[in-house]
Amino acid sequence: MDIEQKQAELIDHFVNQASTLKGSALGSLVAEATSHPSLFAFSEILAVPTLVELEETGNSVHLDVLRLFAHGTWSDFKRNAERLPQLSPEQTLKLKQLTVLTLAETNKVLPYDQLMQELDVTNVRELEDFLINECMYAGIVRGKLDQLRRCFEVQFAAGRDLRPGQLGTMIQTLSSWLATSDNLLVSIQDKIKWADTVSDLDRKHKKDVEDKVEEVKKSLSLKVSRSMCLTYVVAEVTNCKQADIEFRGHEEVFSEPGGVMDYEEDRSRPKRRRHPIS
Repeated sequence: MDIEQKQAELIDHFVNQASTLKGSALGSLVAEATSHPSLFAFSEILAVPTLVELEETGNSVHLDVLRLFAHGTWSDFKRNAERLPQLSPEQTLKLKQLTVLTLAETNKVLPYDQLMQELDVTNVRELEDFLINECMYAGIVRGKLDQLRRCFEVQFAAGRDLRPGQLGTMIQTLSSWLATSDNLLVSIQDKIKWADTVSDLDRKHKKDVEDKVEEVKKSLSLKVSRSMCLTYVVAEVTNCKQADIEFRGHEEVFSEPGGVMDYEEDRSRPKRRRHPIS
C-alpha cells in the first residue's frame, strides 16, 4: 500500500473517532494521531467541529499540539515548550521528521550544519542515520547524502499541511507553474511543426534525388542499347565487306586468262611427239 492511500485511511479513521469525542477525551486521540508512524497530515482532523470547540477552553492545549504537528517544527516546540505538554519519544520523532519536510519545501540542498541545528543532532553519523532510517525508509523523502559537501540533496519530499495564509502563495506558485507549462507546451508544438516541415522537405528531396537517379539509369540504358546496336551494325557491315572482298578474289582467280585450262580444249589439241635424244 502506498503512502498516500495509507494516509487517507488513517485520516478517515481519526476524523471519525474525533467526531464522537468531547472535551478532554480528545487529548488521547490527539496523542495517538501525532504518534502514529504513518500519519503526516492533520488538517482534516483539525477541521473536525469537536476539536475546533476546544479553542479558548481548558483543553485547548490539545488543539495547540495538533496545530504544532500540522504546521510547526521541532524549533517551534522548543520555543513554546513551557505551555505545551511533554512529547513522547514517538511524538518527538514524528515532529523531527516533519521538520525535515518543512526544510525541504524551500531548499532542495540541505546543509548538514543546518539540519543538525534544527534537529538537535550532535554529529554527522547520527544525522545520516536519522535521514536514512527515519526519513528515506519511511518514504517521506528521497535524496542523496553528500558527505564530501556535507549536505543532503533532496529529490522528493512529501508535502505538509498548508499553514494559515499559505493558500495564496500556493495558488500563485501553481499559477506560475501552469503558465510555464503552457509556454513549454507551445514551444514543444512549434518544435513538432518545425520537425514535420523538415521531414516533408527531406522526403521531397529524397524523392527528387531518386527520380533523377532513375532518369540517369534510363538514359545510360538507352545509350548502352544504342551503342550495342551501332556495334552490331558496324560488325555486320565489316562482315559484308569481308565477304565481298573474298568473293571478288575468287572471281579473279577463275576468270584470269591462262589461269585454268579447259579440259575439252586440251583434248582437241594434237599431242606433241617426243624425239629421242641423240
